[in-house]
Amino acid sequence: MKKKYGIIGNPIKHSLSPVLHNYWFRKYEIDANYSIIDVKENEISVIIKKLKNEEFNGINITLPYKQKIVPHLSRLVNDALITSSVNTVYLDDKKALIGENTDVFGLQAAYLKEVDNSSKKKTLVIGAGGVSPSVILALQKSGVKDISITNRTKEKCIFLKKKFSSLKVLNWEELEERIKNYDIIINATSLGLKNGQDFEFNFDRIKENLIYIDTIYNPLETKTLKYLKEKNIKVFNGLNMFIYQGQKSFYLWNKINPEIDQELVELLLNKLK
Repeated sequence: MKKKYGIIGNPIKHSLSPVLHNYWFRKYEIDANYSIIDVKENEISVIIKKLKNEEFNGINITLPYKQKIVPHLSRLVNDALITSSVNTVYLDDKKALIGENTDVFGLQAAYLKEVDNSSKKKTLVIGAGGVSPSVILALQKSGVKDISITNRTKEKCIFLKKKFSSLKVLNWEELEERIKNYDIIINATSLGLKNGQDFEFNFDRIKENLIYIDTIYNPLETKTLKYLKEKNIKVFNGLNMFIYQGQKSFYLWNKINPEIDQELVELLLNKLK
């Protein structure tokens, strides 16, 4: 019986998850298929029903459903429990729907292991949406102590501060001026996403030794990332984070830790050109 997996979110057409997982299914000779599942918010319960009936064997969740999926699940485990943010769902042996978060691992594995003296770095997370709790937890797990957050809607920052009490809140209106105070900046918004909106200012008031991480991978270079790269700032796009979070999801579903080989990386890069 062919297994079925997929990803839900909105917008979702830009996702490379099918390319990633179907590559690994072929490589490890697993009879399975992974597809984009285009659903509106009021249709999440339909997907949940299909999971319970084993019409799907597992799903990934991306923006804006990472928190909205939570009430539909039997329980959250590990990083999902701490962040209340879910990007991977699977059925356990007792047919209970389990929500897990592999974004935290993805961010740590992709970038944060490369940051020296992380405990002394002042870090700013831009955006308080679906991936932001995962970014904050990944930073904390990597030893970063000084973490600020900013978002157009301040209430979302206050909500996150209840979960992460040491979090500092920066007013969105102060972002352009105060950006010079930070050693690491992580864009956890959808600003810069292909065919979407972008930041309304250039990041010209920054430290020379800034590290800029964008959780977006499509396009590979957002306008901001390209601008900073031209200023010789150390920049990372979201592709490695995407690959590593997918690797952990694949393991949760198949109990195989798939290899991230050059052929896979080139396949993904070609899709993004």
